[in-house]
Amino acid sequence: MTDPATSSTPGRPSLIVRYTPEERTRHWLTALAFVLAALSGLALFHPALFGLSGLFGGGPWTRILHPFLGLVMLLAFLSIAARQHARNRMEPRDWQWLRGYRDVIGNREEKLPEVGRYNAGQKIIYHLSAWLLLGLLLTGIVIWRSYFAGYFTLGVVRGAALLHALFAFVLVCTIIVHIYAAIWVKGSVRAMTRGTVTAGWAFKHHRAWYREMLTHAANPRSRAN
Repeated sequence: MTDPATSSTPGRPSLIVRYTPEERTRHWLTALAFVLAALSGLALFHPALFGLSGLFGGGPWTRILHPFLGLVMLLAFLSIAARQHARNRMEPRDWQWLRGYRDVIGNREEKLPEVGRYNAGQKIIYHLSAWLLLGLLLTGIVIWRSYFAGYFTLGVVRGAALLHALFAFVLVCTIIVHIYAAIWVKGSVRAMTRGTVTAGWAFKHHRAWYREMLTHAANPRSRAN
């Protein structure tokens, strides 16, 4: 197993591996699929946005590719969830963290409970994204004309189309919040591009996880991720 930290002083890592190359690849594949699915969906959503279909070879190809891009996004997300679901379970300290939202906004993290690998905000985004993707899958199947729409009444198809658009809108808003938070917390973007964070960053923002990494650095046989 790869050592999660590099250190100039034993037990005091200067850089800590936040995300492995495999984890970053899964993340960016999900992000790319999301962007393509969103752009193709917008092209089909309103005539004013139909010009976006040119990115996919025109209207017919946009209609063909959109559901498959959605499936790629879902599968990529599931590949992340299969490895990180346990880490995203809400704990008592997460609810306490949420109640201290004023300290979160004010960057007074020393007044908040120690955070594991993910804070409560990240966990909420994870769970919300999972439920929205499930909703998009179910409604997308109903309105997928080439394969499934013929099995449903016109009223059901119209209702599913409305819900599909609503779920997509909320998902886009959720991802915007996710991106904003990553930019707001300096060092987070570096973690997903280079894979590492400084010990200071880990101690400030994810102190409980940082302690796990120290334990793992001191005892490589222990497992922490």
